[in-house]
Amino acid sequence: MEITVYSKPMCVQCDATKRAFTKAGVAFNVVDLTEDADALATVKALGYQQAPVVMTSIDHWAGFRPDKIKATAAQMADTAAHARAV
Repeated sequence: MEITVYSKPMCVQCDATKRAFTKAGVAFNVVDLTEDADALATVKALGYQQAPVVMTSIDHWAGFRPDKIKATAAQMADTAAHARAV
């Protein structure tokens, strides 16, 4: 599962989100919304007005959401375990 964190500099919630994914051992890409106009247009088109915006292959949300981060990490672990068992 690919995860992208749309972030901006000096953003406490963005930093907390990235720290939580790192602590959970989840790989993610970071896109700086202040440097990527297309990315900013994408998140605005989805109706988001705050950073971070997290997008996965099955979900997306805005703000620091420990519940969503934990669920995403658990789902990735389950997927990896299933792949090893096959």
